[in-house]
Formats: sequence, structure tokens, C-alpha cells
Amino acid sequence: MRIEFWGAAATVTGSMHLLKVNGKQILLDCGLFQGRRQESYERNLNFPFELAAIDSVVLSHAHIDHSGNLPNLVKQGFDGDIISTAATRDLCAAMLMDSARLQEQDVAYVNKKKGRRGEPLAEPLYTEEDAAAAMRRFKTIPYHRRTQVAPGVDLTFLDAGHMLGSAIVVLDIQEAGKSKRLVFSGDLGRTNVPILRDPEWVDSADYVIMESTYGNRDHADEDAARTRLRDIVNQTYRRGGKLLVPAFAVGRTQEIVYALHQLSDIHKVPNLPIYVDSPLAINVTEVYRLHPDCYDDEIRRFMAADEHHNPFGFDRLTYVRDAEDSKALNFLREPAMIIAASGMCEGGRILHHLKNNIEDPQTTVLFVGFQAENTLGRRLVDGFKEVRIFGEPFHVRAQIETIDGFSAHADRSGLQDWLQHFDKRQLQGIFLVHGEPDATADLASSLEAGGLPKPVIPDRGQAFDL
Repeated sequence: MRIEFWGAAATVTGSMHLLKVNGKQILLDCGLFQGRRQESYERNLNFPFELAAIDSVVLSHAHIDHSGNLPNLVKQGFDGDIISTAATRDLCAAMLMDSARLQEQDVAYVNKKKGRRGEPLAEPLYTEEDAAAAMRRFKTIPYHRRTQVAPGVDLTFLDAGHMLGSAIVVLDIQEAGKSKRLVFSGDLGRTNVPILRDPEWVDSADYVIMESTYGNRDHADEDAARTRLRDIVNQTYRRGGKLLVPAFAVGRTQEIVYALHQLSDIHKVPNLPIYVDSPLAINVTEVYRLHPDCYDDEIRRFMAADEHHNPFGFDRLTYVRDAEDSKALNFLREPAMIIAASGMCEGGRILHHLKNNIEDPQTTVLFVGFQAENTLGRRLVDGFKEVRIFGEPFHVRAQIETIDGFSAHADRSGLQDWLQHFDKRQLQGIFLVHGEPDATADLASSLEAGGLPKPVIPDRGQAFDL
């Protein structure tokens, strides 16, 4: 058995790990790498392995940094199964089509300028047709249903609690007369947060591949995050400005809407209009409504309290699907809140809202999720005074705020707790992925100090025989 790390190694984005066992090759995730535009395009376009040799893909969840390069994989010749939970498949149906559509739209926008300057025209990484072809490769497996996915390889999905349908990947492997268990955490969620169930514990494994996004810090609790959200909404309202929230269409948008609904019910936020300006978020929210089987007890109680209680909609909230209605939001002169994708400001409608409002000191830009290196979101969080949007320079005069209490990732304590549930006598190796170097190194030290095997932090392209 051999594992090769090709994405989310010493970085946060582009999750992709290749398992070779019993003469078969299984790809764990196939995510988009996000960062500097040209570097990202080249890395995402060119796979570092032979595509014809890949037998199947096991997908932990639908976030674009885990699923977003699947259409390109299929476009370039992959014809095996893409194995996921049903909710992940349903989310990917919306998200991969949206990813393709945004790429086509962004390329068309950029090509207008390139054409005027006589420069070579750009091409999207993949199209909507490619995304549709990828969806035809999906095969779904419920949580807790052990299923053979290759000779001698059984797969079981457990609930990762990170987003709708997210899964911990458990692979029980028979090879050369020996039994081994490899566990891939995917992205782990947090305990005691609304909407989704807590991540499940795993009691045993020989090898674990675990994310480390927040490996060097703990989150504020949910109540503190909600209080800070209340304060930022009220402060922006008093300034007479717009509150822009770049939010991931899956998970974060629904959590923010649910929190605003609760704050509105108890009259803690002013009566300002709130817009979810994202066709993807609208489609994703519909998928959430289709999968109450993934909900936790809190949201069930919220819905049971009133038969008309919709956790993802209330009277002052408007979902904006049409592009012309989205453009009209730029002409609003009264205070308003606009939630739009993408969460790292690397595409989508949030870029147009930033372009029109980033130089207005009355505006607040609120980040509620992790911002990877070299993204526009990260530059804003890091305090850059000038940024480029659609290739044009803009002075940052808006207020930049962050709340990490809405993060869908387990924090340092959550990651440590999850790993401590494994039988230390059996555990032979830990690989830390999906984290920036400081976070991963700090988590590795903490885990080793806690009596676990010294974790390995693989570089991109590094391989290990297990």
C-alpha cells in the first residue's frame, strides 16, 4: 500500500491524495487549488499522475477545494466511479455547474479586455458540459454502509459534521494477507454547533490522514460569534453603510442566515434588508431542505416550535438569483447586508460588490471563514491598503472585520480530541494535511506531546509505503 500526497500538502487548498493498493489506484478527493491566478490555473490543469490508471475517486465532501477539479479529471479521460454520500452528490450537482459557469463568465469578462489589448485569450479550466459529464460518474453510499470499492478495499463513510453530507473516509484493506485500516478525516466539523450533527469518533486505525486548518488556534464559541455578528450589523447600520459578507455558498451561508433569523426573532438587529446574492447558495439551500436526515437536534427543535419556521428564510431576507437584480444592489443607498460567494473572494458576485464598495469607508466587509494564502480575501484580512479586482487597482477604505466562531472546521482542541479517541496501541502513523505550515507544525507538536505517534507533514508529491 502506497499513499502519494498531491494536494493540500503544506497548504490548505486543492485536497488530493492517491492511494495505490492491490494493483488499483484510488484518488481521495480532487479539489481545486486556489491561490495566485496563473499558478492555480496551471496546477489545476495539469494532473501529476497518469489519469488512465485511476480506478475510482472517493470524495469526502462537496467543497470546491475538495471536489472542484472533478470535471477536469473527467474531461481529461477519467471514466471510473466518483463515490460519495447522497447529499454530497446533490451539492456537487449545484456546485460544479456553478464553478464551471463562473469560470466561463470570468474568462469572458477578462477576454473583453484582452481582446481590446490584442492579448491571447484565456480559456476556462472546464465548462458546464464537462461538469455535467462529471456528475454522471457519481455513485452514492450511505453513512455506515460498508461497501467494497476495489479488490480487498472496503469503504465506510462516517459523519464528519463539517457540511451537509461530509464524510470521514474509513478504508479497511486486505493486502498480502494482512489487514490495515486507513482513515482520512476529510474536513472535520465542530461539536455543539447548529444545523449539522457532531463529527463521529473512530476508535481504531493503523494510519490516519487528518486535516489541520485550525491546528494552532481555538475558535470563539458560537454565542460569542453571534454577539459579534450582532455588533457588526448594528455598527454598519449606524454608519449608513453596506455590510458585505463573502461566504461559502455551502454551509457558511446557511449558518449566517440561521443566526440572523434568530437575532431578528429577538429584535437584536435593525430592520435592514438582507440579500443572499448567489444562485449557488439558493440551489444549495434547496439541497439542505431536501436532507433533514443530516440535521442535529437544535435545528429540529427550532423548526418544531413553529410549523412556519424556516431556518433558511425569514421576512426581511431576499434570495437574489437574477443577474440584473444582483447588479441593482450596487445602486442601493440605504444600509443593507449582502451575502455572496465566493468565500475567499476568488470569483463570483462578491467581486462585483467589492469593486463597487471597497473604497467606501461606510462599507464593512465581514469574513466568516478561512482565507487561504494568495487569495483576495487573505489580502484584505491581512490589511493590504490596495488590492486588484478584475485586474484593476482599488484602495481599501472599507472596514474589514473577521469572525472565526462560524468556522465549519474543528479547531486545535477539536482536532486533538478527535485523534485521541484512536487506539494508540494500533496507530502507526499520522499524516497532517490541509493546513498552512505554522498551523500544521504546531498541531504536530501538540499531538506528539499528547502521546501520539510523531505526525508526518508531507510535501506535495511525497509518497509513503505503508
